[in-house]
Amino acid sequence: MARSVSTNVITAFTEDHVERLTGVSKRQLRYWAADGFFVPSVACNDSHKPYIRLYSFRDVVSLKVLNELRNKSKVSLPHLREVKEKLAHLGDDLWSCTTLYVLKKRVVFDNPETEAKEEVVSGQGVLEIPLRVITGDMQKEVKALSRRDASMIGKFDQRRTVAHNQLVFAGTRIPVKSVKAFADAGYTVSEIKQEYPTLTEEDIRAAIEHDAAA
Repeated sequence: MARSVSTNVITAFTEDHVERLTGVSKRQLRYWAADGFFVPSVACNDSHKPYIRLYSFRDVVSLKVLNELRNKSKVSLPHLREVKEKLAHLGDDLWSCTTLYVLKKRVVFDNPETEAKEEVVSGQGVLEIPLRVITGDMQKEVKALSRRDASMIGKFDQRRTVAHNQLVFAGTRIPVKSVKAFADAGYTVSEIKQEYPTLTEEDIRAAIEHDAAA
């Protein structure tokens, strides 16, 4: 079940954040964005900027639902495309604010016109009780993602198993050079923090001043 999403939560999440919060791999994210199945709502078309895929809070909730459908319930991608087409009138709220179910790898929803559960694509009524898709409390998960030990603030780490041995912020998988790239592009500390809400201003300043980040 996808809960109503507060539109007051305005921030941008990178692919790393989305992968950790939703379970959808970066490979899937890029494939879905490239073929138009799920395009991030705050994607930037400026090729000169360091990142072109940034996801909103609503996107994250939607992708959590899609992870439940595609990766856990094993609903086929062609069927999900058909569901998207059938429920296109719901717009951005399709995945994030619609109560969805899964029955025999088919997506079911509560049809407000018939007040019955129906298979989305065929429109057939459902007699069995389908499995409800639960996303959990995404706001709590986002806050948990933001928590880091105070001793890690402004510190860096480098391990072979993390971000392909790149220098990252301690307690995260965010490359230091990515933040430096935003700074070189003219972003202020506060603007960079909007792109990386899990970092502190101290982290960002440390990255800008770090020689190895160049």
